[in-house]
Amino acid sequence: MFRIGNGYDVHRFEKGRKLIIGGVDIEYGLGLAGHSDADVLIHAVADALLGAAAFGDIGKHFPPTDPQYKNADSLLLLEKVVTLLEQNGFSVGNIDTIIIAERPKLSIYTDKMRENISRICKISTDRVSVKATTEEGLGLGGEGIGAHCSALILENSKEKSEK
Repeated sequence: MFRIGNGYDVHRFEKGRKLIIGGVDIEYGLGLAGHSDADVLIHAVADALLGAAAFGDIGKHFPPTDPQYKNADSLLLLEKVVTLLEQNGFSVGNIDTIIIAERPKLSIYTDKMRENISRICKISTDRVSVKATTEEGLGLGGEGIGAHCSALILENSKEKSEK
């Protein structure tokens, strides 16, 4: 059985923070504000996977009020989401993402982002799509970065029937 989930995240720029997107440290004068490392792409992926399994959202599992997640590496949070899926008889089928940013230009980083997501989700890179676009000066207006994700998960019927 297939299940589909959607995820979305957005963070505003903030001075004095690293810019990390898709687990890639990007050279830029601003980072993103957030409790964890504010990796909008990985947060959108985690939300899409959790949503596909009907397990709530990233805030439910990693609350921004919990000090253990202060400056947390979002790739580690995604790893926990994938483990949760596996423990409940699911596996990741594919991931399709879009990063929305007026600046910086991100296309040179998308291959590494795909590699990071595929490694954590235990799927090949040909099942992970990372695209970057602008909003032509509309929407976020260059004040932050957003990301959307659609994810397909597979219900492993043998594992589900044993639970």
